[in-house]
Amino acid sequence: MTTTTDSLNPAGTLAVFDQFDPAGDHAYKNAVERFRENGIVLPTFAQLRDPSLIPESIRDQLTSVDKDAPDSRNLFRVHWFNQHADVPGQPNYPGFTSVPDHIELPSELTGVPARIVLAFGNRFPMIRAHKVLAAYSCLVARLVTGRFDPTAGRAIWPSTGNYARGGVAISKIMGCRGVAVLPEGMSRERFEWLERWIEHPDDVIRTYGTESNVKEIYDECNRLALDPQNIILNQFSEFSNHMGHYTVTGPALEKVYEHVTADRPGRLAAFVSASGSAGTLGAGDYLKDARQARVVAVEALECPTMLYNGFGDHNIQGIGDKHIPLIHNVTNTDMVIGVSDRSTDLLDVLFNTPAGKRILTERGVADEVVDALVDMGYSSICNTLAAIAVARHWRLGPDDVVVSVATDGSELYNSEREKVMSSHFAGGFDEDAAAAVWTDHLEVLGNLGPTNSMVETLHLRELDAIERDRIFNLGYFTWVEQQGIAIPDFEVRRDQAWWAGLRSLPGRWDEMIVEFNDSVRAA
Repeated sequence: MTTTTDSLNPAGTLAVFDQFDPAGDHAYKNAVERFRENGIVLPTFAQLRDPSLIPESIRDQLTSVDKDAPDSRNLFRVHWFNQHADVPGQPNYPGFTSVPDHIELPSELTGVPARIVLAFGNRFPMIRAHKVLAAYSCLVARLVTGRFDPTAGRAIWPSTGNYARGGVAISKIMGCRGVAVLPEGMSRERFEWLERWIEHPDDVIRTYGTESNVKEIYDECNRLALDPQNIILNQFSEFSNHMGHYTVTGPALEKVYEHVTADRPGRLAAFVSASGSAGTLGAGDYLKDARQARVVAVEALECPTMLYNGFGDHNIQGIGDKHIPLIHNVTNTDMVIGVSDRSTDLLDVLFNTPAGKRILTERGVADEVVDALVDMGYSSICNTLAAIAVARHWRLGPDDVVVSVATDGSELYNSEREKVMSSHFAGGFDEDAAAAVWTDHLEVLGNLGPTNSMVETLHLRELDAIERDRIFNLGYFTWVEQQGIAIPDFEVRRDQAWWAGLRSLPGRWDEMIVEFNDSVRAA
């Protein structure tokens, strides 16, 4: 295939890295030597897609490796098949599951007959969120093509939270310096994690604003890129992010779908995911190719960029807004849904307080489901609400399956929950308050009868060719006007044939990873 230029501007790139950079021979040799010194072996994308391919010798070593430690062997846990962190007597994920951990939400909770299934992202190592896969995908593609020197370069990770943490983790265990660039208003838990992992305090850069202030992150990256040692790994424009999820997350979700339909057949009706960097939506492209699933992108209603060309601020942490990511395959997306952060804030309280859990139990939700809701953070709840809206809008039945991801767990939002409790429930969150949250943010959403205020705050659009072009064109203002990408490079992404041309990349990267590992092992 033909690639575009490697670096179109400091903040973004249309690079796809399908061949070795002749100018990167020195960087490549330095990387090999660094990895040899530190005993680092890289997993292939094929191994992350199917962990049974990981050598037994490495799997055996993992029994003695802390799942959350900066140990390079944890690279072989950057996939969806890890055992639960809290398995009694097995604190280090000594084995892998044959099917990714997931939850099927019952109709007692969702109010719709369709089957809604989410894979748990907090089974991933180190950061307990699936964005560590995106970080690995982005750095390894540069590393094995000679485009990153871990002995000299600083890996810059612009993010609204989890990707930056994933980047810092991957950088540290690869023996290089990682820098997190994220808005100052993100959850306290994200910054506490970064403080534990970084060695240089100035490697955490707090930009203005909160979840919706992505341009401010780009501006800071443009400044940092003036130093040639700073390599910007922008998740919003690195196509290796998209391909990592297409190659690894998509098949993992297909495995979940096959599992839940083994004894109860059903069609895969849709894949639903909030659009942060749009990387996870790459899994939807895979599921559309493999299973004809429709792809549904979700955004915060308070910042309805795709829905209404809108703007604003919100608290569904994990979604970046006010622009269309370069790696979003817009012309392959079938629906856009807006979810209010009021719903995600309040349902997080419902799911994680004694009064809320009692109401869930009283409404017929099984204890094991109630207990599992702790593994769903803000964007996970957002995905759930969008899946319910999809099922309602398309009137999906008991033979229809909607799949999504629970990006991270509620433990990242304990401090945010405290804020919500103090601002909304000064007198305490009792069963009356819990019942009201249930009614306003779950019960009526799944009810096909009369609407109320909650349903009116959930907006959606099915996308025809005109709507897809409208959303695609919104990206012009970020990537062409602000970031300087040439119009032909911007426009080429409108064509599905161009995206299809990317599908072979992970196989080529795997060949390079094997060659790189062989060089590391050589005496």
